[in-house]
Amino acid sequence: MSGAQELAVREKQELAKKEEKTIPGRYFVPATDIFETDDALTLIMEMPGVEKKDVSIVLEDDRLRVEGQIDFSKYQGMEPVYTEYNVGHYARGFTLSGKIDRDGISAQLDGGVLTLTLPKAKEAMPRRIAVN
Repeated sequence: MSGAQELAVREKQELAKKEEKTIPGRYFVPATDIFETDDALTLIMEMPGVEKKDVSIVLEDDRLRVEGQIDFSKYQGMEPVYTEYNVGHYARGFTLSGKIDRDGISAQLDGGVLTLTLPKAKEAMPRRIAVN
């Protein structure tokens, strides 16, 4: 077994402002892991503090846009003593290939973790070819 690893704090990456937002507050890029199986791509995104009603997932053309809004009223009256977690909204976009079945995309939010399942189109799935 290898030696103990030191716990490291990962800074949140703030979203570069490419356009003006009409909602006040900072936007962060949610940390995302992407896994691939024969059937689908699975995206797991960290969005702590976001509730289901505050998640927006929009598919337009080949662009999948995910946003999560924070209810800042939860933090009113609190004076931070020590912070590692910057409070702010989340936004991230993905360009999809033609190999994704857009009608089958699904999403779940559980405990601040958003899981998107992007099923592959039938023509993109691996298949066995019989030898004659």
